[in-house]
Amino acid sequence: MKHLFCFGYGYTAQHLAELLTGWKVSGTNRASFATLTQIPDDVTHILSSVPPGPDGDPVVNKFAAQLGRGFEWIGYLSTTGVYGDRAGGEVTEDSPLQPVSDRGARRVTAETQWAPFKAHIFRLPGIYGPGRSQLDALRDGTAKRIMKPGQLFSRIHVDDIAGVLAASIFKPNPGAAYNVADDEPCPPQDVVTYAAKLLNIEPPPLIDFDKADLSPMARSFYGESKRVSNARIKNELGYKLLYPNYRVGLDAIFNSQFVIPTKVGTQTFDSP
Repeated sequence: MKHLFCFGYGYTAQHLAELLTGWKVSGTNRASFATLTQIPDDVTHILSSVPPGPDGDPVVNKFAAQLGRGFEWIGYLSTTGVYGDRAGGEVTEDSPLQPVSDRGARRVTAETQWAPFKAHIFRLPGIYGPGRSQLDALRDGTAKRIMKPGQLFSRIHVDDIAGVLAASIFKPNPGAAYNVADDEPCPPQDVVTYAAKLLNIEPPPLIDFDKADLSPMARSFYGESKRVSNARIKNELGYKLLYPNYRVGLDAIFNSQFVIPTKVGTQTFDSP
């Protein structure tokens, strides 16, 4: 039996597990990672979503001696923040890595640490899905419409991340990097406006970025504006997005029609 071991068995990993019919899937949380000393002997595939710290990637730092034992597939969840700010320009997987934030710089270091193990690198923008969308932010009163001229963000539905990971598992290309984003980068306030329309409520007032009360981390996100190309996941993996833009994704969440698919694109994912 194939066994996927997830360093960080969270939101994304749990959605991926639903796609891997007949697989054993296990993983760590923060507490169990701290006490883990050995990657289980029967593990065939590894996925890591553990964020790097000041000293680099904690998984590689702790398990480097074990990561080279010949796994069938290793995946690492990184961020499109490694590209830095492109003033609305497009980035592909071959674009230079030019992070402008400490968070992005740490991810570049982590990607470098995973490279000797031929990990598949998945660069993610903002993630949304059931329970984690602007619909939820509006309901709990935390949504803001912040306007910064020319600002563009990419995003991706969690189920499409899971689908891309599954596609890669069944069509591995060790060492490859993939941008995992939808088809429509857009100003962030547009997403809030659309979510409010679905809920039939007035959207929050527009706030000028310079006057917005934001945490340092939230403000840092607005220091980067770019269009993230997703051509490689389509051309190399043959992946067809289930939620090609935020409207389709929010519609599905709003209508409670989110169902973990048994098919992603044209490929059915079952145990080989």
